[in-house]
Formats: sequence, structure tokens, C-alpha cells
Amino acid sequence: MRERANYRQRLGRRGEDMAAAHLAAAGCAILARNCRTPFGEIDLLALDGDETVLVEVKTRRRHQFGAAVEAVDGRKRERLRRLAAYLGLNDAPVRFDVMAIDLTNGRPQIEWLKGAF
Repeated sequence: MRERANYRQRLGRRGEDMAAAHLAAAGCAILARNCRTPFGEIDLLALDGDETVLVEVKTRRRHQFGAAVEAVDGRKRERLRRLAAYLGLNDAPVRFDVMAIDLTNGRPQIEWLKGAF
């Protein structure tokens, strides 16, 4: 059980590393990683121009549980909205993005959904 949890953590960290590199290459500034609050955690907090971007990263090695982007359900979206309010981002331009990292074919495929919700 512990081994499986460690594997998921390593996979998640790998996906977050790839997502952060992808965002930086696109000109975004990474402000924070794994930002924890009482409302949960945001994988990446970035600045894209004048917009603060909360980025949820989902990494998949198999499709048996669905595509990575499908894992960001209504409950997760609401949690991220509360998190943004907690951080005091209500009056600033805020965007919620999803970075879906697909590792099923051995070559990483990155799908960046800007303004996903």
C-alpha cells in the first residue's frame, strides 16, 4: 500500500515538473508549487501576464480510470474556487487551468486547458 502511494507521489511530482516547465517555456512565472490552504492544495500558482493562474495538474500512465482532465470534477472545481477566495484573489484577474499530462505512450503528451472552468 505504501509503495503504491509513493509511486503516485512520484508520478504526480513528475507531472508537476513537466507542467511547470511547460508554463515557464510559455512565458508564465511560477509563483508557488503545492500551495496548501485549509481548503486544499493547488498544484501550481503562476502568473500569466496580469492573470494569476491556479493550475491543477493531472498525470496519467493508463486510461483505465479515464483521461486526466476528467478527474477535475465539480467538487474539485468548487474547492479551487474557494481556495482562490482564501488567497484573496477575488479582485484580481484569476484563471483556472488544467494541465493534463498523458504518459500512456511513453512520450509525454501535454494538454493545457486555459480557463478550463
